[in-house]
Amino acid sequence: MKYRSTRGSKENTLNSAAAIIQGLAPDGGLYVPLDFPKANFKLEDLPKLSYKQIAAMVISLFFNDYSKEQIQSAVLNAYSEQWDNRSIVPIEKHDHNFYMELFHGPTLAFKDIALQMLPQLMTRAVQIEKIDRNIIILTATSGDTGTASMRGFANQKRTSVIVFYPEGGVSPVQLRQMLSQHGDNLQAIAIKGNFDDAQTEVKKIFNDEKFKTLLNKNGYQFSSANSMNIGRLVPQISYYLYTYGQLVRRQEIKLGNEINFSVPTGNFGDILAGYYAKKLGLPIKKLICASNENNVLTDFFKNGEYDRRRKFHLTNAPAMDILVSNNLERLLFDLYDNDYKQISSLMNQLTQRGHYQISDEVHAKLQEIFAADFATERQVIKEINRIYNYDRYVIDPHTAVGSYVAHQYQEKTGDTTPMVIVSTASPYKFPETVYEAVTGRVCPQTGVAAIKKLHEELGGQLSIGVRTLFDRKPGLEKVIDPQNMEIVISSILDLK
Repeated sequence: MKYRSTRGSKENTLNSAAAIIQGLAPDGGLYVPLDFPKANFKLEDLPKLSYKQIAAMVISLFFNDYSKEQIQSAVLNAYSEQWDNRSIVPIEKHDHNFYMELFHGPTLAFKDIALQMLPQLMTRAVQIEKIDRNIIILTATSGDTGTASMRGFANQKRTSVIVFYPEGGVSPVQLRQMLSQHGDNLQAIAIKGNFDDAQTEVKKIFNDEKFKTLLNKNGYQFSSANSMNIGRLVPQISYYLYTYGQLVRRQEIKLGNEINFSVPTGNFGDILAGYYAKKLGLPIKKLICASNENNVLTDFFKNGEYDRRRKFHLTNAPAMDILVSNNLERLLFDLYDNDYKQISSLMNQLTQRGHYQISDEVHAKLQEIFAADFATERQVIKEINRIYNYDRYVIDPHTAVGSYVAHQYQEKTGDTTPMVIVSTASPYKFPETVYEAVTGRVCPQTGVAAIKKLHEELGGQLSIGVRTLFDRKPGLEKVIDPQNMEIVISSILDLK
């Protein structure tokens, strides 16, 4: 299958392996299929398939440059004993809605679904393309991507990971996970600024031709583990298909029935995977974009203007503390009928002016498919408490955003379509907030100590991923100015 940039003509294409290795297109755009694939499955197949089978099916559909054997081995390696639930994605029913649990991997967040797969795809892509340079995974993170990419790529041959994250902008547990990951090929560095500052600088470094030449001269090549990388995005489609199949299998819905998904949304990759699942024929009625107080997307869906010129909030759902949602570019490319010139214009406006306005026609298309709302920090606390008091089910702050927005949507619209809330992280990853919500008291500790306090309240058995946090000792945090990121990379790689 051929891939093109959202900002380039369809004459300039790459195969899927090359697109995965590059990560970000040289023109600053994101790679998308030249022709969106037609589903290689029937809806009635989904209830019969395991998660691994659906994952292999999706990978083969989008990345047909890989052999069947390469895909099968990649799936087996990505979804094996590092998961604490054999189904990979269990689905729980609470308060009449379904919670799709995506946090049963090694770093306790949904990023594991794709970032256990991406290293498998990357190593095989290097073989397919016969690349003789070392791959440097350069990534900005608001918390979970950093840990998951480091865990996924740890000790992978001829691959290194350099992660930049906002100082004070990740949770204590997220920080501990990043600073305690084992692997000689891993680096995590804080920047003075927010996630958008880190992401903007990473994109700038990717597009610096002089620095790229220096890298190549020293035997290196950049790639990305962000959802900007198509190899990170595509594996996420699988859990939408799997969840639908499981709901049919459990007789919660009938085959062909529509369902809604409420998706906690920051960089727009997770909800875009749902949109791609809908394009493949999954009967999704509404994709509900759930934001925290950084509600740039809520306003965008309501009025058609994307405007990042606003106050940046550090919230109790830190993985969503984002004002520039990169994957929205892929959605707009699709809705503008692949008009790359229009997309380039909109993205340039965002960079230079801080905002852009989409056409009335495209806005109307958006509103047919999407709904959007947001939750404040206080509403997050109340939603965790509401769900816990209903039947003792515990959710993390990001899931609470999705749950609150879903509940509000149902009350406002009267829509009785079955609702799936995308549950993106373990509650033990954000124990301070969950403890306060469950007990009504501020947690006296942070990090691992807070996990112990929360566990005292909740009881039960801790997963292997949570127990691992007690054993690891984090290294020292290094903090730099964003404008020094390129210098630091040069030093780490010893570029000459």
